[in-house]
Amino acid sequence: MASNLDTTVTVFGGSGFLGRNVVRALCKRDYRVRVAVRRPELAFHLQPLGRVGQIHAVQANVRYPASVEAALRDSRVAINLVGILAQGGGQTFDAVQVKGAETIAKAAASSGARMVHVSAIGADANSSSAYFRAKAAGEQAVLAATPEATIIRPSLMFGPEDQFTNRFAALARFSPVLPLVGGGVNTVQPAYVGDVARVVADAVDGNTKAGAAYELGGPEVLTMREVMEIILKITERDRVLAPLPFGLARLQSYFLQFAPGVFKLTPDQVEMLRTNNVVSEAATAAGLTFAGLGITPDSMEAIVPQYLWRYRAAGQFQRKSA
Repeated sequence: MASNLDTTVTVFGGSGFLGRNVVRALCKRDYRVRVAVRRPELAFHLQPLGRVGQIHAVQANVRYPASVEAALRDSRVAINLVGILAQGGGQTFDAVQVKGAETIAKAAASSGARMVHVSAIGADANSSSAYFRAKAAGEQAVLAATPEATIIRPSLMFGPEDQFTNRFAALARFSPVLPLVGGGVNTVQPAYVGDVARVVADAVDGNTKAGAAYELGGPEVLTMREVMEIILKITERDRVLAPLPFGLARLQSYFLQFAPGVFKLTPDQVEMLRTNNVVSEAATAAGLTFAGLGITPDSMEAIVPQYLWRYRAAGQFQRKSA
């Protein structure tokens, strides 16, 4: 029986948050991993995740088909993790999440590689959010080129390097008031990034249904207010959670879209918060979920304290009562 070390898997966007977890999961299963990124010199942090020579970074840009085709040479599987949350310059939702996904899928079809495409819960051609419309269009483009592709739609993902829990924990360090866009009543089903990476690796193993779309949500459906309360409890911060109407949030976003770091908020991100980000009843009934794959996902309260302790006033040490 051939070893997985004889199988090359190309991971587009492998140096990002989900990417490093996918690379780790593939290395544990002995695959040879080719990480296709725009700047390979910034992917050196992935090397300790595998054995010597198991991980190789190459230059590829989904906006340039020739570089994508070169990155897929001799690969058995193509994984597309490339995505952006905010547009800028040539990095638009259409260029990256639609045309980019199509470019990878067409190259995979041409080279005979199987395709695993990571999208997002909320992908909808009729969404008010340009991000979600692009995600839906990207799925359609992938399936048109590679009908046997596996589509994976995670909910909001959390983990040590996320831009979700870390963002709000960082804001709570210096802001006495944290805004809840829309009142924080929209629901999410946060998924641990390690669990999502495991499903991607399962798809590479061939343990998912061809042409199916899996929706991955954690064990709990929470309102954004409840998510914020969990973060504040873990970081031991007493902060006011102030409801912010969608109209006012959208107005502020026209200015905050140019803000740096944790302050950034775009008009499209406000639109995204109008939609509940949870696993659909259809996916549950079809077994296209964690449970359908025999996976029990980890909860926020089981994982998040392991890394958010650094945002406490006393770091990892518990604050003593007076």
